[in-house]
Amino acid sequence: MRLFWKYFLRWNDWVIEGIYPYSLPKLVIAVAPHTSSRDFIIGLAVRSVLRLYHIRYLGKAELFRPPFGFIFKMLGGTPVDRSAQKNLVEQVVDRFNTAEKFTLALSPEGTRKRVVRLKTGFYHIALKTGSPILPISFDFAERKIRLAPPFHPTGNMEADFRELLKFWAPCRGYHRKGDLFHLMPEE
Repeated sequence: MRLFWKYFLRWNDWVIEGIYPYSLPKLVIAVAPHTSSRDFIIGLAVRSVLRLYHIRYLGKAELFRPPFGFIFKMLGGTPVDRSAQKNLVEQVVDRFNTAEKFTLALSPEGTRKRVVRLKTGFYHIALKTGSPILPISFDFAERKIRLAPPFHPTGNMEADFRELLKFWAPCRGYHRKGDLFHLMPEE
């Protein structure tokens, strides 16, 4: 499959920029802007080309039931129980803390629609587990998948989000209406 995905990216003029930090055992990957289901396909391609088979993503527990649940698990899905007493962040923090190595990829928007603010779960997961955040962008305008250097949250969420948005805001998603440029604070 790696060869297929490599040609898929090349045929569609996608280029990967940046270096993946293979030496980090625990990592929160935040991919933005998330504007289309095409992002999942690009993500699968990058996962295969860079041999990142250990990366997980979150999905509602119902998706992982038979008969097709094995497909989501095979693609790196991690089921979460949204009806559980614990909130989602705590469920994920528990998974991080019980694993020697754990990498989770998610979208800071939490949806493909235009948002008025980013969700904070990815940030709190990174902060509570002491894991760095790896910002990644899928820029459809330039056909570039950009990996930024790992970002260590400071606990000052407003300042940290401002830094993260400097990386994501210039990137164009498949649907421009979902881009994050409007979230950049005026300086």
